[in-house]
Amino acid sequence: MRTLAIVAAMALPFAPVMAQDASQNGTVPKPAALIADGIPEVPVELASETRPYMENRSAGFVGWHPVDKSMLVTTRFGNTNQIHRVAAPMGARKQLTFEAEPVGSAIWSPKGGDIMLVQKDVGGNEFYQIYAMKNGRLELLTDGKSRNGLSAWSKDGELIAYSSTRRNGSDSDLYVMNPRDPSTARMVAEVKGGGWAVTDFAPDKSWALVAQYVSVEKVNLNRLDLATGTMTPIGDHSKTIAWSGGQFAPDGTLWVTSDEGSDFQRLGTLDPATGKFTPRGPAEKWDVDTFDIADDGSFLAYVINEAGMSKLRLMDLASGKVRTVEALPAGIIGGLEIAPWGEIGVTFTSARSAADAFSVDPATLKLTRWTESETGGLDVSKNVEPELVTIKSFDGLSVSGFLYRPDAAKFPGKRPLIMNVHGGPEGQSRPGFQGRNNYLLNELGVAIFYPNVRGSTGYGKTFVSLDNGPFKREDSVKDMGAFLDHLAKDNRLDASRFGLTGGSYGGYMCYAAAVQFKAKLRATNCIVAISNFVTFLENTQSYRRDLRRVEYGDERIPAQRAKLVEISPLSRVAEIERPMMVVTGSNDPRVPQSEADQLVKAIRDRGGSAWHLVGTNEGHGFAKKENIDYQFWTSLLFWKKNLLD
Repeated sequence: MRTLAIVAAMALPFAPVMAQDASQNGTVPKPAALIADGIPEVPVELASETRPYMENRSAGFVGWHPVDKSMLVTTRFGNTNQIHRVAAPMGARKQLTFEAEPVGSAIWSPKGGDIMLVQKDVGGNEFYQIYAMKNGRLELLTDGKSRNGLSAWSKDGELIAYSSTRRNGSDSDLYVMNPRDPSTARMVAEVKGGGWAVTDFAPDKSWALVAQYVSVEKVNLNRLDLATGTMTPIGDHSKTIAWSGGQFAPDGTLWVTSDEGSDFQRLGTLDPATGKFTPRGPAEKWDVDTFDIADDGSFLAYVINEAGMSKLRLMDLASGKVRTVEALPAGIIGGLEIAPWGEIGVTFTSARSAADAFSVDPATLKLTRWTESETGGLDVSKNVEPELVTIKSFDGLSVSGFLYRPDAAKFPGKRPLIMNVHGGPEGQSRPGFQGRNNYLLNELGVAIFYPNVRGSTGYGKTFVSLDNGPFKREDSVKDMGAFLDHLAKDNRLDASRFGLTGGSYGGYMCYAAAVQFKAKLRATNCIVAISNFVTFLENTQSYRRDLRRVEYGDERIPAQRAKLVEISPLSRVAEIERPMMVVTGSNDPRVPQSEADQLVKAIRDRGGSAWHLVGTNEGHGFAKKENIDYQFWTSLLFWKKNLLD
């Protein structure tokens, strides 16, 4: 009690001053790291109205402690997500990391849990470093300069594998290290390109399975001899096959998912000597997203992506019998990991549930909740569930998306709509918790539609390939137009008040929509977006440039360069006539700030309207709560002025 009294007394002199500063001009102080160019100040009233929606939290399952059986989760109690320990179901969340930057990745040593490793970057620059947690502090294990990615830990806990660009800043060479002694770090494979990672160590640690990500359609697997560094291809690398999730069972059997011989990712085993893939379990009509194998080799847990919804299944490895966990409602599952004693940890979220950590008993399939995140005092059971909308696009292709409608009793008549396009483009909009966007639905009566245009994942490898390269790129833009035309005919939607937003690749789609569908849209809000494919490819970080060329096209080839320029929104900026908001992170390694700067300037040079919000301490999307809040408030001002008035 004495400590609490001292803290309260120290806080008293500051609280009235902050309130007075806010009330003098009636606006919310802008975070120091944000530049709000051409954006009006945020009224205090708006912040007050939205406050409950800004205070929802989430808790993502990160992993298990192998000895004390506690759970690691990532959640936020301050400005950024940090790692917390939960000792028992619904127990207190004890914070372990206290960094200014978000920490969302951590893992205990598999044997004994004697050391915890953490991966984080600075200011969203994605130049991740690996740290060991010691005495409440993070001890740097990598060089502090290059980009590093922790990828695997040997089952005995003696070795970690990670990729690093330390040699030349571009190529993701492969290293191993005993994390208890950073001086043991050694390169085991010098490679070319940025898509390399060790997926698992063989049980005897003589070799490791290495994946080379070429594109969403093609991943090559290799056998890496850890003593000699010899890399041997597994299977035929001339084939276009996507492999994922390579993991060894205790008996040495190699389990993977693969789309070989199928349009979807199937679960099965791989013979590393012959490259033969053998599907296991029942035939599924959807992708197997992820899986994990029990330490004793008795069973395997895997997740199916069924039209955006997740299904958790358990396979008995002796009999092949499969059971489905029915206790989980319709929603999205992530972070799957089986504890050494068999309990299955997952993250689960749905439209009516913020992301939280759960476990499943493999014997009874009983579901146990470990965290219950705060939702700002709001009754989330009142949140609207989405409806699946499926249409035929311009060429007859079936495309779909999720439509959230406001309560018709509270908001009668035709309602405005915002289309929200996912990034990637190797991504998928799925029906999860809406967070702050529930304010748009529940308080402003704005409908939200999340399309999955061609090129989205989750619908098979044929579908995901339909937007590849510069000559197919605008087919996905046409899908947006088909959705807008379909939604305009909906008698509960007001076609005169449609807006569109999106981030990353969805940001490019946002720019493109502002050009091509200006007659159908009142305004656009485009986030960390590509405005010119050529300048984007030339300026994105070198470690990812070749990966993006596979998807978008190669600007070094004259014909492709010409087409990339032609389809770039910057080339048609004169056609952008409606108001636009642009959001940028100064440290973005993927889509540099220059992509936004050049489009904003071009719009303004022609007398157009462009608000520009820049996060000088952010990267590819805002991650710090004070910045996210201010972005949401300014976005609301933008929509109220240009869509709702």
